[in-house]
Amino acid sequence: MTTRCPWAGSDPLYLRYHDEEWGVPVHDDRHFFEMLVLEGAQAGLAWITVLRKREGYRAAFDGFDPAVVTGYDDRRVAALLENPAIIRNRLKIESAVGNARAFLRVQAEHGSFDRYVWRFVDGRPRQNRWRTLAEVPAETPESRAMSRDLKRHGFRFVGPTICYAFMQATGLVNDHLADCPRHAALAR
Repeated sequence: MTTRCPWAGSDPLYLRYHDEEWGVPVHDDRHFFEMLVLEGAQAGLAWITVLRKREGYRAAFDGFDPAVVTGYDDRRVAALLENPAIIRNRLKIESAVGNARAFLRVQAEHGSFDRYVWRFVDGRPRQNRWRTLAEVPAETPESRAMSRDLKRHGFRFVGPTICYAFMQATGLVNDHLADCPRHAALAR
């Protein structure tokens, strides 16, 4: 690939994420939970910071099993705050635990988180055709609706911008630039 989306830069980890994961439609609840936690952790930071700590997060958060994360108590949160393999921010860590509880409630209400989240795009990935990064919005009506509804269910760190990044990462929208080879591959 020679004309990747420019945000991918040259870091091998970022390139692999761009080429293999970003924008690929997800239908796995545990992966959705992982991306919600990571997108929330990213707030105010560069995504590459989170990517570099992703394996640490997977270990620290029991493979992103929301049923396990709901059981984290004050001692476990305190241990996470000491863990250099993750972003040690109390509000973000506590929100991950609370979001696990909300995640399980949404699963129970809708049968799966997959079924719940895909309704924000009518069950099909939005196929955008942006030519430049400047055209890509930070949020959309769909991400604002998702944010409102997630907050109604008790989620935190799920503002419209975080929700849009989540939608991009999990393939609810195809925001690879139109001349990026991944755009056409994912549009099929």
